[in-house]
Amino acid sequence: MGLEEKLKKIKVVVLDVDGVMTDGSVIISSDGVETKKFCVLDGTGIKMLIRNGIKVAIISGRDSECTKIRAKELGIDMIFTGVKKKMDAFLKLKEELKVKDEAICVIGDDLMDIPLMKSAGVSVSVPSAPEYVKARANYVTKTHGGSGAVREFADMLLQEQCKWEKETERYFK
Repeated sequence: MGLEEKLKKIKVVVLDVDGVMTDGSVIISSDGVETKKFCVLDGTGIKMLIRNGIKVAIISGRDSECTKIRAKELGIDMIFTGVKKKMDAFLKLKEELKVKDEAICVIGDDLMDIPLMKSAGVSVSVPSAPEYVKARANYVTKTHGGSGAVREFADMLLQEQCKWEKETERYFK
């Protein structure tokens, strides 16, 4: 089955954060305050997915208030941060949403994302990921993490599911 056919079955998009929603940098000030830079293009893409009935979830190894704040702003209500074994969170998410692997897309960029990528119906990575991660992806974005990679995928998914035209109409009225 080709990627286009697999995309038509996607109902849930699971995002890693560092390296996918951000460029992978974590800035910690001398007083211990963490800062991350998120891309507004990704935010719009995430909101478009949610408006079109595609559930978006975050599974991140790093526990970060920045991530929780950004997720809340975007309307993401399934947030797993500080996760040591991402597969445990993945299985919990599948159970809560009552979906099968083929209905899930995982976007990841590092070792701990590989088990999820192998289980998901569609796996996506970013150009800066190690080669062995990209080798396990059905699709590698042209855009780097933190610079619109999530948006690139969101646009592609909505187009493949024939939801793009209706979604983008709202911006041209």
